[in-house]
Amino acid sequence: MSAPGPADLTRTSAADLAALLTAGEVSSVEVTRAHLDRIAAVDGDVHAFLHVNAAALETAAQVDADRAAGILLPALAGVPIAIKDVLCTLDMPSTSGSKILEGWVPPYDATVVARLRAARMIPLGKTNMDEFAMGSSTEHSAYGPTKNPWDLTRIPGGSGGGSAAAVSAFEAPVALGSDTGGSIRQPAAVTGSVGVKPTYGGVSRYGAIALASSLDQVGPVSRSVLDAALVHDVIGGHDPRDATSIPDAWPSMAAAARAGQTGDALKGVRVGVVKQLEGEGFQAGVSSVYHETLELMAKAGAEIVEVSAPHFEYAVAAYYLILPAEASSNLAKFDSVRFGLRVTPAGGGTVEEVMGATREVGFGPEVKRRIILGTYALSAGYYDAYYGSAQKVRTLIQRDFAACFEQADILVSPSAPTTAFRFGEKLADPLAMYLNDVTTIPANLAGVPGMGLPMGLAPEDGLPVGLQLMAPAREDARLYTAGAAIEQLLEAQWGGPLWAKAPELRTA
Repeated sequence: MSAPGPADLTRTSAADLAALLTAGEVSSVEVTRAHLDRIAAVDGDVHAFLHVNAAALETAAQVDADRAAGILLPALAGVPIAIKDVLCTLDMPSTSGSKILEGWVPPYDATVVARLRAARMIPLGKTNMDEFAMGSSTEHSAYGPTKNPWDLTRIPGGSGGGSAAAVSAFEAPVALGSDTGGSIRQPAAVTGSVGVKPTYGGVSRYGAIALASSLDQVGPVSRSVLDAALVHDVIGGHDPRDATSIPDAWPSMAAAARAGQTGDALKGVRVGVVKQLEGEGFQAGVSSVYHETLELMAKAGAEIVEVSAPHFEYAVAAYYLILPAEASSNLAKFDSVRFGLRVTPAGGGTVEEVMGATREVGFGPEVKRRIILGTYALSAGYYDAYYGSAQKVRTLIQRDFAACFEQADILVSPSAPTTAFRFGEKLADPLAMYLNDVTTIPANLAGVPGMGLPMGLAPEDGLPVGLQLMAPAREDARLYTAGAAIEQLLEAQWGGPLWAKAPELRTA
């Protein structure tokens, strides 16, 4: 077998790259250089990266040297990975897409980044995102929007549009994202990628720049379910530095994904169709592809059952009280005193005046909007009416999930109500933008794991449509088994993976 060329290397899965590296058929330097060359060639159009790692080839060369010396290396050693800019990295800037952190290099790595390094993976750089993860389109980045590789006139989703676009544009085989209300799964849906939000507490949040601490979760982005599982195995597990980290012993997600590839993994599985997560407001092509996928699952032996979650209709309203409230508290640390941007008014000023000037310049309009909303919701006289009531709705949504999982093993819905929309289409109407996360928000409120994977192309525009899977808390492995089985069914129908059908940076 001849070694793949550079173009082939950028289109090779992380699992296959790992096998080629272990067998000595390619070097990590060759793999890393192929991806860096791809970034240089296309990222001027895509703008998936905010920072490219200057030490990537040096790190790859050290992996090659250790492998040549006979040192036993982890499974993904030498495989490149992109990192969402919400995660702290001690050797690269970490801006969270905001001017207020422009150029800031943290003194430590996020736990997930430290685990990637321990696994000897190669960080390619930091990916673009909506400022402080506030958005569904990456249009709220202080450094300009990322573009969707399927159509450069359209958004790549958000807030993790940079990670999804990097994977979709073959600039990285895998990436890390974060998901507060759908920021991994929704970008995966509109870019034809796979994205997983683990069980809350299943992956450490230490070193993830906080948006809403009770909702945020770090997870993998990839082009296949198995690749996501391999990354999940690297980053998951207990972390004593994260007070919300679950001390469970987790099964191998990669083993679960491989179990789903055996051919009959869907037989007898009860698949719950959440009736509140489809219908009015959903693009016709999204609905048609979704129902075709349900029929395919039924033919494979799955039992399709309709389930009801009556309180899901209040999820978006509850989320947009809880999130701004927690964000207004978390973002108070950006005060111009300890780190980050400092703007001093003409003639000097008090600490309060410097803080006000800094936050005025450093924060974008969406961040300011949510800070104001959150501060209001937490203010005296309104706390119980708004934040307190939203938390009660959250409890009802958790109970809805519990009731649904008594009837079904996994729950399904579209990952997003539409395909990728055009730039500027929803910027003038924040409520329309917020509704883009209508199907993904409930999983964050309940803390259950969710997976997004491509299920086809919408007939109206030829753009990717995503399927969302959800499982009970701590049952992430169940998602990987079902997801891999569904992926196999769909690829058999398509004649190969969906990403193989992607145009080369289509602009029309």
